[in-house]
Amino acid sequence: MSLKTAALIRAIRGPVMLMTVGALAALDHFGPYGFRQTWPVLIIVFGFMKLLEIAVRPASPPPPAGYGQAYPGGPQ
Repeated sequence: MSLKTAALIRAIRGPVMLMTVGALAALDHFGPYGFRQTWPVLIIVFGFMKLLEIAVRPASPPPPAGYGQAYPGGPQ
């Protein structure tokens, strides 16, 4: 996956959460379930979006050789 895919998922997280809140509010108003019974769906949707973001994130490259070691002329 690419950085664009990860950025897209981060960009749509807010709108997806807002649509979820709207759907739960509509269900509260017009359906048989109240918001008290359906609010955990928000946590599930947020967790799913976070897992999706992590799944498509490219692996970070390894640190350069000698990273964290003292170098000549620098502080020891």
